[in-house]
Amino acid sequence: MIICRTKQQLRHALREERTKQPAISTGLVPTMGYLHEGHASLIRQSARDNDLTVLSIFVNPLQFGPNEDFERYPRDEQRDLELAEKNGVDIVFMPSVEEMYPVKPLTRLTVDVVTERLCGASRPGHFDGVGIVVSKLFHLVQPQRAYFGLKDAQQVAVIQRMTDDLDIPVEIVPCPIVREPDGLALSSRNVYLSAEERLQALVLSQTLAEASELIKRDDMTVDALLEQLRARIQRSPLADIDYIELLAYPDLTPLDGAAIVKKLSGKLLLALAVRFGRTRLIDNRIIEEV
Repeated sequence: MIICRTKQQLRHALREERTKQPAISTGLVPTMGYLHEGHASLIRQSARDNDLTVLSIFVNPLQFGPNEDFERYPRDEQRDLELAEKNGVDIVFMPSVEEMYPVKPLTRLTVDVVTERLCGASRPGHFDGVGIVVSKLFHLVQPQRAYFGLKDAQQVAVIQRMTDDLDIPVEIVPCPIVREPDGLALSSRNVYLSAEERLQALVLSQTLAEASELIKRDDMTVDALLEQLRARIQRSPLADIDYIELLAYPDLTPLDGAAIVKKLSGKLLLALAVRFGRTRLIDNRIIEEV
């Protein structure tokens, strides 16, 4: 496994591989590190689909707000490298902030509409930062495919729209959410949770599971569904709801609150963000058939 810490080293490593195998296919797995089984599943999928897998590990300051957890975001380089090698990574790109942004970027990359709700509303500028760093990685690596977890389904929708709008020749591969045995979605931020917060955070996956049953009711409207789910989460004393929404997917356009959920067509996204203490967790369910 080759470790690159500069853009020059990355370009050199890729050039050597592509000189040896001109038709080599490349998969990119962008991450912010502190890797877990969710990231490992993306790496393994890329290794199955491609001749070469590139993993990026970079905590991107541009996607953190002024009061968010950039400085305390968990980092463990040695652990990350061991997991990467074990799961089939060929090249790891681990740049510093100064390497990725030698000067403050003056270019903005904004995807409208898809970013107006959910995390885009509660974290202004977040997806502009995501767009910049993903665009840079696409240009540096020039992969055929890039792998993203559906735990952040809005991010997948934003990146897909950016890729389509700019005619970037990369196939975006969404991958399923990976969960703990008790249902909690894997996240690097789970390490922040106290034992009690970790226990109460199970309400997220439990609420999404209950939603599937509620949706089957003939008279369940969008507003009524969200009201019941909100009440379910609020029964956990430590839960502080940021949002819970049901939207069309992948456009993330709002639905008529009076519409009967069971009669809606097309993909829907039921998404929620909830704080437990200082830790903000997201989870979702994509509903393809009501």
